[in-house]
Amino acid sequence: MKLIHLSDLHLGKWLNKFSLLDDQRYILDQILDVIDAEHPDAVLIAGDVYDKSIPSAEAVGLLDRFLVQLAERRLPVLISSGNHDSAERLAFGNRLLEQSRVYISPVYNGSVEPVTLEDRFGPVDLFLLPFLKPVQVRRFFPDEGVETYTDAVACAIRHMPVDRNHRSVLVAHQFVTGAQRCDSEEVSVGGSDNVDAAVFDGFDYVALGHLHGPQNVGEERVRYCGTPLKYSFSEIRHQKSVTVVELAEKGRRTVRTVPLKPRRELRELRGSFQEILTPAFYRQVDPEDYVRVILTDEQDIYDAVGQLRPVYPNLMRVDYDNQRTRNGALPLPEADVRRSPLDLFAEFYEQQNHQPLSEEQRAYLIEQIGKIQEENL
Repeated sequence: MKLIHLSDLHLGKWLNKFSLLDDQRYILDQILDVIDAEHPDAVLIAGDVYDKSIPSAEAVGLLDRFLVQLAERRLPVLISSGNHDSAERLAFGNRLLEQSRVYISPVYNGSVEPVTLEDRFGPVDLFLLPFLKPVQVRRFFPDEGVETYTDAVACAIRHMPVDRNHRSVLVAHQFVTGAQRCDSEEVSVGGSDNVDAAVFDGFDYVALGHLHGPQNVGEERVRYCGTPLKYSFSEIRHQKSVTVVELAEKGRRTVRTVPLKPRRELRELRGSFQEILTPAFYRQVDPEDYVRVILTDEQDIYDAVGQLRPVYPNLMRVDYDNQRTRNGALPLPEADVRRSPLDLFAEFYEQQNHQPLSEEQRAYLIEQIGKIQEENL
């Protein structure tokens, strides 16, 4: 049985005030091309379908479009809800959708029944487990000592009708201990949301969502497929892909990936302001790419974003890497009514940048301070 494993679509996401909806539509179409080439028996989506629990109308429309296209291919689609989703909203109409072979995990109620598919090796039971917190499981099993996330997932699995003679697949959305996070993911204090991978013993494949980097956890049987797009600059080195899982007889599987190519790449450029404006830099990127610029100038550049955007139309952010940022920002000087605003600012500037204001900067400040004072008269 061949399965396509997806997760963390985050439909409706914005990055640095840029809507990624067009990029998401593009990558979903590319995923459909992969599905047409692979001819899978089912598609698994392991949570965080939406970026927000109350998604925009555009995000809902995009999911509707994708599911209709999958249903037209007469493919079973199995979706679990993630921590970004509202389990209640995502599961609305799930019993009607099942008529189109679209199965969505309901709000957790203590019972998880499998969707069973058949191939020449026999039945495959697929279980959809929504994102779980201990309090949700404790409600149904108050006497089982559910305190941690590991306890919660282990308890939920114990109460599933898992037939050890069948091949079984779990679609879940949790953080499994030992997996590698990146900056774009929500982190619980002290790793309190960790789930021990041992709770998944007995499943032939565990299709995980939650982490954005594609990776196995200990073995290929327990896997995060990662996001289909890069959702932060911490993901810039990720190779995004679709995971393809093929189950033979019980105990045998193959796992591989099919790379995805985004409509726009995320690029990171580092150098001085003048270097960033040279052809050697801007020829590295497509004009449509999303760009982060890291300036190494010791002196802050006035309106750097405004000056760089004509060269990099999709400039998302400008950061500095210099002596000031490496040492950490210094506190503001204490107010002194006997000193002028210009003197106070000049002292603060020198503490931050380890050099005094230039004559040009001083003249600009005098002009701006004068305008503010005039407006307040």
